Amino acid sequence: MIQKKRVIALGFFDGIHIGHAALMRRALEIGKKANLVPSVITFDAQPQNLVTDKNIPLINSPEDRAGLLRRLFGIDDIIFLHFDKATASMPWDKFIDHLVDEFGARHLVAGNDFKFGHNGTGNSKLLARKCLESGLGCDVIPDVVYDGIVSSSTYIRQLLTAGDIERANAFLGHPHVLTDVVHYGYKLGRTLGTPTINMRFSAGVLLPAFGVYATKVYLEDSNVKSGEAPATATQTNSTTQTNSATQTDSAAQTDSAAQTDSTAQSDIDGHIGVTNVGIRPTVDDSGLVTAETHIVDFQRNLYGHQVRIEFYKRLRPEKKFSDVSGLKTQISIDCEAASGYFLNKAK
Repeated sequence: MIQKKRVIALGFFDGIHIGHAALMRRALEIGKKANLVPSVITFDAQPQNLVTDKNIPLINSPEDRAGLLRRLFGIDDIIFLHFDKATASMPWDKFIDHLVDEFGARHLVAGNDFKFGHNGTGNSKLLARKCLESGLGCDVIPDVVYDGIVSSSTYIRQLLTAGDIERANAFLGHPHVLTDVVHYGYKLGRTLGTPTINMRFSAGVLLPAFGVYATKVYLEDSNVKSGEAPATATQTNSTTQTNSATQTDSAAQTDSAAQTDSTAQSDIDGHIGVTNVGIRPTVDDSGLVTAETHIVDFQRNLYGHQVRIEFYKRLRPEKKFSDVSGLKTQISIDCEAASGYFLNKAK
């Protein structure tokens, strides 16, 4: 098999922020000019956690990192290396040789703070020197500064922990994201008339400040986008479908078509949602942290399907209500606030 010749962006890329974006754009430029495959090589786990015994949470899961790279930059060639003690102990120069021998590296792109190899002895200066000696192309990208602050995953974690989602998004260059399969919950939302979807944060992924957020909801599964029922739903038999179709008049068909067009467009643009991150203190005493989202004007069954939530604004802190009636009233208020937010944002 012929090995791909790659231009490789190197880094952990937690969050895929505006500093990382500069590397991706450069890799894409080089790929186009030199006829190389734009690629990203990263790790499946936070290197600092193994090397320093720290417990630094991830802004995004590896799956969300890959999704962001594909959606934002169109980079499909993403390689996750397993980071373990053997990887951590590899000499810095041997790591570069490994990229050439195993992955066809012809050009490397890294940030000026990039550290690699045993004990982090490799740096951007040594990388540039080794590339020059080995006949490889190399670009070292300077820091990206926004509002007088260098964009970094560390700073963005601080913002997310504080609930300052709008400022975090400014440094990310895109909305903060969570993707997960919709889990079965207590179905209390349906009883209240405000059905919700329940999602969880992967182990090791940072929890934003508890509270209620204005979000956009994207349906990742193609069968949900097309309006097909999930596999667990009861299917209507063909006789009933035929009778129903016969009874539907032309005006209803027109209304249905308009509604379908609107729903399809929402599937593309995202459905407005209100997401509670926290422990649901009014209705649950288990302490389990979830992201529970009510999707505005949406009725389809999403259990078992993959959904992406994008966070835009923290509307309020999480609150325990005296009864579920108070919670239901507040959900309506939150939905109005979220809809108003996106309406103003679109102007």
